Formats: sequence, structure tokens, C-alpha cells
Amino acid sequence: MTTGSSHTTSASSASAGPSTGTSTGAGPSTGTSTGAGGPAAADSGISTFKGQDRALRSDRLGTGGLLLSVLAATAPLMVVAGVMPTTFAVMGIVGQPLLFVLLGVVLVLFSVGYAEMSRHVHNAGAFYAYISRGLGGLAGSGAAAVALVAYNALQVGIYGIFGFEVSGLFATYLDIELAWWIPALAAALLVGALGWLKIDVNARVLGVLLLIEVALVVIFDIAAVADPAREGLSLHAFNPDTLTGAGLGTALCFCIAAFLGFEQAPVYAEETSRPHILVPRVMFLAIGFVAVFFALSSWALTVAAGPSGIVGASQKQSAGLLFFLTESRLGGTFTDVLHVLFVTGMFAAMLSFHNVVARYAFAMGREGLLPAAFGRTTGTSGAPGTGSLLQSAVAVVVVVAFAVADDKPVGDPTAPVLHLFTWMGNVGALGVIVLMAAASLSVVVFFVRRGAASAQARRLACSVIAGLALLVIAVYTIKDFDVLVGAGPGSSLRWLLPGIIVLAAAAGVAQGLFLRARKPAAYAGIGLGNEAFQLDKAAGSDS
Repeated sequence: MTTGSSHTTSASSASAGPSTGTSTGAGPSTGTSTGAGGPAAADSGISTFKGQDRALRSDRLGTGGLLLSVLAATAPLMVVAGVMPTTFAVMGIVGQPLLFVLLGVVLVLFSVGYAEMSRHVHNAGAFYAYISRGLGGLAGSGAAAVALVAYNALQVGIYGIFGFEVSGLFATYLDIELAWWIPALAAALLVGALGWLKIDVNARVLGVLLLIEVALVVIFDIAAVADPAREGLSLHAFNPDTLTGAGLGTALCFCIAAFLGFEQAPVYAEETSRPHILVPRVMFLAIGFVAVFFALSSWALTVAAGPSGIVGASQKQSAGLLFFLTESRLGGTFTDVLHVLFVTGMFAAMLSFHNVVARYAFAMGREGLLPAAFGRTTGTSGAPGTGSLLQSAVAVVVVVAFAVADDKPVGDPTAPVLHLFTWMGNVGALGVIVLMAAASLSVVVFFVRRGAASAQARRLACSVIAGLALLVIAVYTIKDFDVLVGAGPGSSLRWLLPGIIVLAAAAGVAQGLFLRARKPAAYAGIGLGNEAFQLDKAAGSDS
């Protein structure tokens, strides 16, 4: 059985309030400056990440739990079985392994500044909190809206391919005809229920599913190396000459989408005991693992099919390439297990993105960008329950909408895979790529404004290089959006779908303008998170 898809993808200014500290070294800065809150606020021991009235419950995640939570979003088996064959088939880029290495370098450069920022700002709003600290409240408000839309799109899109794959399993092994949207809606309810649990419980669920699918891919990699095609253990896929042709830009878009998840580590900062240490550590570990794992796995595919035959085999087998190659090397039973783990891996990715969306909604509710109800946690688990409900509601509405519009027979991949999964996945990836580029710029501005440019010169240089590279990838993504979503050059989808991100940014900026004019205190708190709440509380107690 294959997925049936040929287009699978896995993107405050100084006057805005007090800083969380202006130290430029590697250590944390848990106090506040004497800005709006004054010395009294600083003396009260205000922290942006310890479990207080408007903070997520701390000490839930250690290095292992945080790493597994963010890696689950990368959905390793879905990338190896879906993204890699699609990139080989549609773009004809044999050098995909080298591409993962190069993108890994770019994202490491990005993370140098991003990780340093995480030492100064501990906020579940991550991207938009960082952007608001560097570029101001309007940029932060726009980034918040983009993040909420982008991560929702990434999460909801997976329901399409998940439902299609589960319906395929029912048809193959149980001879039951099942519409794709039935398992998709069931998964949405289960993910929503898990979202209300403690994050460490979620991390254990994600960890088990992730480790099993990684183990299965590693077994395939070893089998491919042990039984290569007639060209043997060729390293041709790492030759720079393989990165040529018109499909390179689009291949960049596909491959960078496979990395998405590592950037989520700061979202969980408030739920760790030592965010200034754990968040940077996990980001670098995640990027290193993903780059090496995907480079080796895509190389194993070229070894198994042969560098000269990988494009043709991918075009013929589509997303069934991995299962086709395992069938002959590891047998039918292993391949059947791989099909099942393909589904559970997607479920893990959905849960991981769900947790991220819920925490962005929590951060936005805490700062007045969403209704205040979103800024509260559930009493028993400390999870952002209202944000979890919001994400579940969005998922159900979108799945139902695509189900109603689906006029194809059961088993046809058009609505769930070629539309829901492909469209939403690429919209979400574009949004995250834009956010990463903006975050790179905000890192530079943040430290320059604080007079730390000299002390942080190496990190700022890395941020500039990464920001420019990400901007180029974003331009290619928009330029080739018709290819990414499988639409024709004249299709309106090539600008309608990217327009979703533009509209989200515009709506966020408009909200920022409203807050600046009507609610200046709320505007000044954009990106400050729990710190802003505690400063207001301290000011109220002093008056």
C-alpha cells in the first residue's frame, strides 16, 4: 500500500517594557530590569518561567522529555516514506542527502542566535516573543498571528494523510471500506484529550512512538547498506554536482519542512526547570540528529535503488518507495509493521504540533492577543486547556469542511492527501520559514539595542547569514508554490494559499495597532509573558 501522493511534505522594542535581563554571557537572566516595574519589581524575585499565576507549570520536562517532544514533530518515518521519495520524483534532485547536510548547517547557524535569545526570554510564545523583543510590538503581534495560523495548518494537514493511511490499512488488512475523515476525526478527539494531560505524560507517549519509528528506519538503513543495488555503496548523492537543475529551489522547500519541530523547544521553556540550559541544548541536539538521520536515510534510499535509478524508482513507486524496498530486503511482516508505525508516527506529529499551538494560544491569551480565558491553565495538569480546545475545534472544523467537499470515491487521495495535507502543510511550512527569518533579524536588533553587539558579534554574524539563507528559501517557496501544492502555473492556488500567511500577518499587525491606540498597557506587554503579569501585580500591591 502507498499513500497515493506525489506531493507530500512533511516553515518589543526598548520602549515596550522591561527586559528580562541584559547579560550577554551564557548564563540565565531571571530577574528584570528596573524599567516599568522599578526596583520593587526586581526585588520580588519575578521570573518569566517559574510556576506562577499566569505561567505554565514548571519542572515538567528534562532534556530527554523536551527532546522527544520536539523530535516527534519531525515525523521521521513520514519524511523518509513521503517527503524523500517525492523530492526525488518531482524535483529529480539526487543529492538530497547533501541537501539535508547543508540545511542542517544553515539551521545550526540560525540556532546560535535563537538559542542565545532563549537564555534571555522564557515565553511559551517563542517566535513572537523573540520578535517583539527585537522588532517591537507590532512585529510581535503580526508574528503571533502567523505562528498560530502556521502551526495550526501544519497540525491539521496531517489529519488528511493520517485518515487516508488508516482507511488504507482497514481496506488492506480487514477488508473494511472506511472514509478517510472517520479516523481523522477520531484522532482529533484523542489528540484533544491527550492535550489536557500533563506535558510529561504527553512526552512519554511521543517518546515511545518516536523511538520505535526511528528504530525501524535504522533497520532499513542497515539493510540497504548490506544489500545495495548494482552500483554498490556509492557516495554519488553527496557530490555537489547533484545539486543542479530547476528543481533545486523546490527541493529546498521540501527538505527544510522536514526539519520543522526543532524550533519548538523554546515554546516549552516555562515547563522546564532550567530553560537557559535545556532549551539551547535540545535545539542543537535536535538539529544535529535530524540532519544526520535524514542525510543517512535519504542516502540509504539511493543505495537501495541505485543513484542512477532513484529518481525513476521514486516516480514509479511514489510514497510507496520505502515499503517497496523493505519488502524485498526485510520481508512482508516487517513491511506491515512499518505501515502501522507510519500511522503512529503521524499521530505523534499531530500531538506534538497540537501542544505547540495550545501553548501559543496560552501565551497570546496571557498578553491580550486572544481572550483572557486562553491565558489560564487547567488546575489538575497545568496544561493550557483552553488553547488545546481551540486547536481541536479548528482541526475538527477543517477536517469536516474537506470531508464535505470530497466528492471522490473512498480510497481516492485527492481530498485528504493532495489537498488537505499538501495545501496545509506547505502553508504552515512557509509561515514557519518566514518566522525564522524574522527571528534572525530580531536577534540582531535585540542585542544591538542593548549595547551587546561586540560581545555577541559571533552570534549576530550567524544570525545574519542564517536569516539571509532563510529569506532566499522563503522566496523560492512562494515562487514555486504551484509545484509544491501540485497546481498548474495558472492556478489561483499559487497566490491564494501563501496569501493566508500574508492575511494572518496583516490581521496581527492590525490588532497590534488597536492595542497600541486603545490598550497601551497590553501593547507594552506583548512578548513579556508572565513577567508583564507579575510586574502589574507588583505595581498594584505597591499602590
